[in-house]
Amino acid sequence: MLLSDNILNNRRLETLVENQTSYTLQSAEMHIFETHQEAEQILLKFHQPVLASMLEGKKIMHLKNMTAFDFLPGESLILPSDELMCIDFPEAQMDNPTRCLAMAISEEKIKETVQFLNESRAKADGEWKFTDYNFHFTNDIAIQQIIQRLLFLFTENHSSKDVFADFMLRELIIRILQTEAKKIYTDKTLQLSSDHRLAFIIQYIRQNLDKELTIKELSNKVYMSESNFHRVFKNELNISPIEFINNERIKLATSLLQDPRKKIKDIYMECGFNSLSYFIRMFKKKEKLSPKEYQLKVGK
Repeated sequence: MLLSDNILNNRRLETLVENQTSYTLQSAEMHIFETHQEAEQILLKFHQPVLASMLEGKKIMHLKNMTAFDFLPGESLILPSDELMCIDFPEAQMDNPTRCLAMAISEEKIKETVQFLNESRAKADGEWKFTDYNFHFTNDIAIQQIIQRLLFLFTENHSSKDVFADFMLRELIIRILQTEAKKIYTDKTLQLSSDHRLAFIIQYIRQNLDKELTIKELSNKVYMSESNFHRVFKNELNISPIEFINNERIKLATSLLQDPRKKIKDIYMECGFNSLSYFIRMFKKKEKLSPKEYQLKVGK
């Protein structure tokens, strides 16, 4: 994601470290930060919740309760209000600047969106809540496109841009909540309580990938109708149960394919696929290689 000529041509470069260009709408502020020389331990803080998204270059982030990590293009970070960031710029140069977007979103807009989500698409367990801790994630295509669209809206000379931005901000907040829920369910299922229904079913799926898994069976295990199970699963993880099962099976397949002695016809059955052609088609869709090509590649 690159900055438009409109932004670059109309901003003033007043400092080589974290030069700031700001745009304001009713529900949010967007700040573009540019650094053109190496720097360390630069401090930054906002008084509202912030979405930071890398555009170009590399930062090293030092945040409370997190190990220092590389912050790269295509990644975003949610920070609660008044969270102090300490940032290093190990590669920034005049001809290779580090650029980052920081969008401060009003707490009123966040509360309004969370309330809407709780009223219209309630969670299976508990309520939707906007993250109150540092959340680092990789943008999916939808979030990437929303950020790109907001970059344009903030700089557009249009009388209705506040209205357009409100719709985009609502969608962005909802997609971030779904991304966070998906990460919690898929990364931390063993840490969640045993009575957490989606955590339980995800753990069950992972332990039974070699078996036939049907929506009827899975919904029965959590005492939900098939339609409600499908709706709740997709609402909270932003992916259907069948898509999730296939993704987990492909992950297992990539692990099994590390062994050059394994045969493709055995692997697809171990992963629970009942058709070799379907397995190959799904694998190529996910990994952009056939299972055999993938096995040869990792073997080298």
